[in-house]
Amino acid sequence: MSSAPALPEVCVVYLLRTDERGVRQVLLGRKKFGLGQGNFVGLGGKLEPGETPTDAAVREVEEESGVLVQPADLQPRGRLSYHFPHRESWSQASHVFVCERWERHPSESDELNPEWFDLDAVPYAEMWDDARFWLPAVLAGGGVERSFTFGEDLASVVDATLSATSPVD
Repeated sequence: MSSAPALPEVCVVYLLRTDERGVRQVLLGRKKFGLGQGNFVGLGGKLEPGETPTDAAVREVEEESGVLVQPADLQPRGRLSYHFPHRESWSQASHVFVCERWERHPSESDELNPEWFDLDAVPYAEMWDDARFWLPAVLAGGGVERSFTFGEDLASVVDATLSATSPVD
């Protein structure tokens, strides 16, 4: 009996801050090219061979925004799996982190243009369709273990296994 091959692993990090108005914000970036081009996304990307999810998260945040995060400041919030039956090469498993401490100011990179959003104004309509199902809970302090299947249009969620965990203390 053979099992399905493991999905390629990626990571995503959501930097959170309280701005000068006392309003909670998240850093997202408009993707310039490749998978998800034009969408707002969290910072992150593929794990390199032998790299841990935490190591990849530190590297990807710096590459995409110039921000330096320390591994100890990354808060693991769960895992997501994405299935694209109409384009298998897009299927992947993602490690989700939030981070509230870092060095340097975010700056534009070749991959994306970072922008801060108030938590009550996250542009879900301009993000991958799955984000609306799980990201609000993660940004509010919760965790996530979910699986999403995308339809023929490669953009719409057609099946979601929803099992949110409770907020992290």
